[in-house]
Amino acid sequence: MEALIPVINKLQDVFNTVGADIIQLPQIAVVGTQSSGKSSVLESLVGRDLLPRGTGIVTRRPLILQLVHVDADDRRKAGDENGILKHFFVTFCNSFFCFQIYTDFDEIRQEIENETDRGISDEPIHLKVFSPHVVNLTLVDLPGITKVPVGDQPKDIEVQIRDLILKYISNPNCIILAVTAANTDMATSEALKVAREVDPDGRRTLAVVTKLDLMDAGTDAMDVLMGRVIPVKLGLIGVVNRSQLDINNKKTVADAIRDEYAFLQKKYPSLANRNGTKFLAKTLNRLLMHHIRDCLPELKTRINVLAAQYQSLLSSYGEPVEDKSATLLQLITKFATEYCNTIEGTAKYIETAELCGGARICYIFHETFGRTLESVDPLGGLTTIDVLTAIRNATGPRPALFVPEVSFELLVKRQVKRLEEPSLRCVELVHEEMQRIIQHCSNYSTQELLRFPKLHDAIVEVVTSLLRKRLPITNDMVHNLVAIELAYINTKHPDFADACGLMNRPCCEPAGCGGRLILGYNCSAFGIPLKRFTSLTDACGFVFVILQPVPVARKLSAREQRDCEVIERLIKSYFLIVRKNIQDSVPKAVMHFLVNYVKDSLQSELVGQLYKSALLDDLLTESEDMAQRRSEAADMLKALQKASQVIAEIRETHLW
Repeated sequence: MEALIPVINKLQDVFNTVGADIIQLPQIAVVGTQSSGKSSVLESLVGRDLLPRGTGIVTRRPLILQLVHVDADDRRKAGDENGILKHFFVTFCNSFFCFQIYTDFDEIRQEIENETDRGISDEPIHLKVFSPHVVNLTLVDLPGITKVPVGDQPKDIEVQIRDLILKYISNPNCIILAVTAANTDMATSEALKVAREVDPDGRRTLAVVTKLDLMDAGTDAMDVLMGRVIPVKLGLIGVVNRSQLDINNKKTVADAIRDEYAFLQKKYPSLANRNGTKFLAKTLNRLLMHHIRDCLPELKTRINVLAAQYQSLLSSYGEPVEDKSATLLQLITKFATEYCNTIEGTAKYIETAELCGGARICYIFHETFGRTLESVDPLGGLTTIDVLTAIRNATGPRPALFVPEVSFELLVKRQVKRLEEPSLRCVELVHEEMQRIIQHCSNYSTQELLRFPKLHDAIVEVVTSLLRKRLPITNDMVHNLVAIELAYINTKHPDFADACGLMNRPCCEPAGCGGRLILGYNCSAFGIPLKRFTSLTDACGFVFVILQPVPVARKLSAREQRDCEVIERLIKSYFLIVRKNIQDSVPKAVMHFLVNYVKDSLQSELVGQLYKSALLDDLLTESEDMAQRRSEAADMLKALQKASQVIAEIRETHLW
């Protein structure tokens, strides 16, 4: 299983090249306050001084530290001609891959200081140390927890550091190394407190108690070291740090570890073999190996799934264009086809959230437009006084014997005219939907167009222009449909003649002459031959003249009331006939002059406007954003494929 940690280090190196954190690799994150002794613990594990020291926040960025154990053979292969161990330090800088080899750890510390001077950031510094004095480990040193800003530190320093720490330790594949000083109150340990937020059961938390030698006289950490105070599942290990005086006096880490062992043997003899830096290193190595083994199957699956997703994403971005002429024609044809298919309801991508394309046009015709027409009252805006006034204005100076046909025509035209506005609104709604289809095709059906924003904009402009040109033509046709109905009031229409026939009723005169009421009048009373009239003009061809208007306040006579009722019934009957015609003819006109015309001529219009050699280079210029996304997807896919190869090389024997 020892080979598992180098595998994770390789994976870490692979994903460093793309600056990605989509894979949550198994690792150990070190958490503690600024004065808890985190840096001393890490330096003890490395065996060398390599971390900055001082007041305030020393660690400002995550430090990913890979410890790689090398034996004598590796030293010889590395070219150690004098037999002196060379410690190699490699830094991977931010979002691009680079490295620098150091043999002087003072230079390493200076490099880290230079990086941290840039301020608090979640961009990690990557360090790799090769040494025979280390065990294979991957550690992440996080900024120390602080409460009060110092000097020029931002006021929200506590929130910034807390968010950064939580970002790392929230990773379910992360072991939390919570560092707490023995000379502080364990119950209020900030490191343990933040660890419990993401690991309430303590299943992936290992506590480290530092500064055992600095406890008050007469006290000890026996209860803490026995696990009676801090509830963590992975255990608790006590260590003794170098003091600042030791560091100033150049006391080596090796000497410090030797003194630590002597202290533990003297102060805690029964627990000495379960504490100390060496035991901590072995424990971390063992925990990390077992943790990697447990995480490996899920990690392998995650990498394979992501590789398939990025392969699909890269394919959606398309290959670099070689034959621009063929590509342009192909994209134009595909857009035109998808546009027409959306209208026909045969598009590849069917919208499920709302009606779209042809389905919405159908809804506009038969629901929106149909209901609007049906809601138009045949007699809306027409009062009884309006009807009576029209009747009298149509009779001139002579008293009227019959209801004048002119008044009927005048009033029915006025009512039919009201159908024009909803008809034109129907055209407008269909035009808007056909405009929306352009965006629908761009978003769902022809994503290749997103690669070429200028081509996309040009296609949108051509289709929009075509729709714009067809709109007034269609409006004119719909306007004419209403004008046609107004041009000739066909009182011979079969449905209207039947309605008039139903209004004929027996004479109300007592003479019993067998006459009939024509439009509400007693025919025999006026000396008209006894016959049944079927139209307004058949009754003697009278020319009616205007009567003076009736005052609104005056009550209508029985005859006036009958006259108005007859006209209103006739208007309603004829209006319903016309409304039925309009409801049928307007959708047909819109389909012919707008929808079908655009559908039939769209491709030829696009080809004629855009398929020109002079426009090829400009239209097929790829957006910088798309080129960058393709490059990033390609790099990520390459990294995932490499990671998959690294994991595939693990033998089954390495897992046990």
